[in-house]
Amino acid sequence: MSALDPLESPHKGQRGVRRLFNAFFYSLSGLRIAFDHESAFRQEIAIAVVLIPIACFLPVGAAERVLLIGSVLLLLIVELLNSSVEAAIDRIGLDTHRFSKRAKDLGSAAVFLTLVLLATTWGLVAGPELASLMRVVASAS
Repeated sequence: MSALDPLESPHKGQRGVRRLFNAFFYSLSGLRIAFDHESAFRQEIAIAVVLIPIACFLPVGAAERVLLIGSVLLLLIVELLNSSVEAAIDRIGLDTHRFSKRAKDLGSAAVFLTLVLLATTWGLVAGPELASLMRVVASAS
């Protein structure tokens, strides 16, 4: 395919450092849009603001810390993907259609399973450490 192929997006022509620069700002724009327009994303950001610092200070190994932080970041990633599917479906039309409903429900299911993964990871990895810290605090009182 040539650089002038009409089937390609004109935005695909950027290369090198300029493409990386543009991609960075498109990503920031996407995060801003999600924060401004998606209440679920704002709620999950609030979860991240609480859980990521806790993960940084818990006395766990590096692998466990990556699991804790990774499960939170994965939730944000899946929520962004779900929101993008919903936006694309809404762009096509706001009328109720069984395929539109299916796409939106599948995205919602992906977010739900990611929440289950997050809760399981935090329960198994951080749960014992948090319980131990609470026992120490309670015995010191």
